[in-house]
Amino acid sequence: MIDIHSHVLFGLDDGPEEIDGSIAICHDAVADGITTIVATPHVRDDHPTTAAQMQVKLALVRAEVGDLIRLLPGGEVALPELERPLDELKKFALGGNANYLLVETPYFGWPTDMAERLGALVAAGVTPVLAHPERNPRVQDEPTLVEPVVDAGVLVQLTAGSVDGRFGHEPQETAFRLLELGCAHVVSSDAHAANLRAIGMTAARRALDNEPLARWLMEDVPGAIVDGGPVPDRPGRKRRK
Repeated sequence: MIDIHSHVLFGLDDGPEEIDGSIAICHDAVADGITTIVATPHVRDDHPTTAAQMQVKLALVRAEVGDLIRLLPGGEVALPELERPLDELKKFALGGNANYLLVETPYFGWPTDMAERLGALVAAGVTPVLAHPERNPRVQDEPTLVEPVVDAGVLVQLTAGSVDGRFGHEPQETAFRLLELGCAHVVSSDAHAANLRAIGMTAARRALDNEPLARWLMEDVPGAIVDGGPVPDRPGRKRRK
């Protein structure tokens, strides 16, 4: 499996404070069946991570874990940060692929111009991957809010802990509703530490109870993101127009 959303880098945000915590996440990921993990530290006002800081910590963790797991760069960019120049945003490209950017869903509220703001990135040649909208209360009340965003060309990432129920009933219910609507494309760990925020991709795979869909969400689509190439169609379902 390929995990495109994790807070594995130490000392940058609300992930591990020390490098030992980063190493532990990598070992947990391998034990959970993950071969590639993308480091996506927060990029927002309370965690003003720079691309240079991200690269330094990435190199330190890579030096410790060696060939244990493929560790790639990235960032989880908050909506207000999208006002930055495109060249600056691309320094946080998801998995090092300049065609993708992980964008954080607000924890509260839903901007009325969300589709337009993310669509502007699509028009500029960068596909946003919208992180964990199922955990947003507005989306939980009205999952169809995500449809215009997907219609604008955005991919949507669900958190493994939502899919398998660790984050509670409402995120789980909303995650499956977004899958029903064709508004979810990736499942990732969003791992911060070895507890509730642990990897848990295998548990989410079991909860999906649909192996072709799980493979698409956890291998095929994230593989297209980090290695390039077209995003494959969802098995058994026509592509949303």
